[in-house]
Amino acid sequence: MKGLDSFNLDIKKCLFELEEFENLLLNNKELKESKDILPFFKQRLHLSAFIGFYVPQIIRFNQIKHEFTFFGDFRADLAVGDSVNNTYCFIEFEDATEDSIFIEKGRSTSDWSPRFEHGFSQIIDWFWKIDDFKNTSLARSIFGSENIEFYGILVIGRDAFISPIDKARLNWRLNKVLVDSRKVICITFDQLARDMRDRLSLYPLIYETESEAEQNISTNESDLS
Repeated sequence: MKGLDSFNLDIKKCLFELEEFENLLLNNKELKESKDILPFFKQRLHLSAFIGFYVPQIIRFNQIKHEFTFFGDFRADLAVGDSVNNTYCFIEFEDATEDSIFIEKGRSTSDWSPRFEHGFSQIIDWFWKIDDFKNTSLARSIFGSENIEFYGILVIGRDAFISPIDKARLNWRLNKVLVDSRKVICITFDQLARDMRDRLSLYPLIYETESEAEQNISTNESDLS
């Protein structure tokens, strides 16, 4: 069983791939997992790796693997990690369609969709499998450590298909339901694009601050001389 691949994140390439992602969402009302979503992210490693920003302990984004297999039984669509902090997130992509999260059955309250329950249950199985193997030599051979921190992310649906009341139900479930004392992060594809844009917008500010600091140091050194 292979572990994750080493990776170096390039912010400029990530920004370019994010623009492609935003255009994909703009030009398509619905997206299918196998036909549209998985091929798109497989071809965009920098965008894929940056999804790990939802986990604060993932700082380096230096490990990545599409179609990551959990000890031979289960498979995540994407795994991203920080090998120094021994922290990983495992990502499940589902359809971005009208009935991805909720379905109407002629009642005043919509039902949770089979697609959502399937994706959420997948993550529960991953957590169980990792917990079962995390203190073994097999885990060390895959992750470089016998004990890792891990998180699950479910990306599913579109904002336009969720009513305000259903959005409140979704948020309540995600805030209240824990899996092995861990929250499962669940976001729509639209939310993913917005969050990535917001986070990436901070990087130019960081670079500008560092550049100004370097210039100030050089100026001070020149004055002293």
